Amino acid sequence: MVITRFAPAPTGFLHLGHVLNAIEVWKAAGGGRVLLRIEDHDRQRSRKEYEDAILEDLAWLGFHPDGPLVRQSERHLIYEDALESLRGRGLVYVCGCSRADFEGQRYPGTCADRNLPETPGTSLRIRLGPTVERFDDLRLGPQVQQPSLQCGDLVARDRDGNWTYQFAVVVDDWKQGVNLVVRGEDLLDSTGRQIQLARLLGRAEPPRFLHHRLLMKSPTQKLSKSDGDTGVRDLRARGWSAEQVLAAVARS
Repeated sequence: MVITRFAPAPTGFLHLGHVLNAIEVWKAAGGGRVLLRIEDHDRQRSRKEYEDAILEDLAWLGFHPDGPLVRQSERHLIYEDALESLRGRGLVYVCGCSRADFEGQRYPGTCADRNLPETPGTSLRIRLGPTVERFDDLRLGPQVQQPSLQCGDLVARDRDGNWTYQFAVVVDDWKQGVNLVVRGEDLLDSTGRQIQLARLLGRAEPPRFLHHRLLMKSPTQKLSKSDGDTGVRDLRARGWSAEQVLAAVARS
C-alpha cells in the first residue's frame, strides 16, 4: 500500500503552490494513505497561528489526511536516537562554521578532523562518503547524484539547536513508513543525499520519489509565502470557493 505525506511548514499561510502539492500528493496516493506532518523544526519561524490556518484551509479544500497529526517539534527524542546511532560509528562531528561562510557552495569539510567540543553556537554534521546515488523519479526518469560533491557533509542540527530539514524528513519518512515522497521539482537535488542518509541510518529500501512541476510567479521565480495574491486565506477573504481555488491551480 502506498504511504505518502503532506508536510507543510507552519512559517506562513498556505498558497497555491501548497495546493498544487496537496493535489499531487493525494492523486499519487491512489487510495493509499496520506499522512499529515507539520514540519515545525525551525522553532524561530514556526507559529501556532500558521499551523491552525493550515489545518483549517486544508479541510476547507477537501483534503483529509489519514492517521494522527505528527509535529516535528514533538519528535526530539526520535531524532536524538537516530543521531546517536551515527555517532557510535564516528559519522558525526561538531562544526564551527556558519552558513554564510559557504552559502551556495559545497561544504569543504573544514571541521571534519578538528575534534571541536559540542558547545552552543556550533552545529553537528554527518560525514558523507563519495557514494553515487541512482534512482528513478516517477516523473523525471533516471537520476544520478553524488551528494558528497553536491553539498558536502550534511548538517543534522544547526547552530541554533534546530534539527535540519534534511535530517528530520529522512528520519520521519523512515519511521513513519513513507514509501512515496511527492514534492516539487525544486527539491530534486535533495534526493540523493536523503537516500544516502537513510541508508546510513539503517533504512534498507528508500522511498520512491515523484517531483512535480512548480507554480511560477515568473519564468525564473516560484511562488512563495510572501505572495499574498496567491494565499488561500486571501482568496477565501475575496469570496473564492474551494472549487475555484482548485480550478485555478489546475489551469496554471
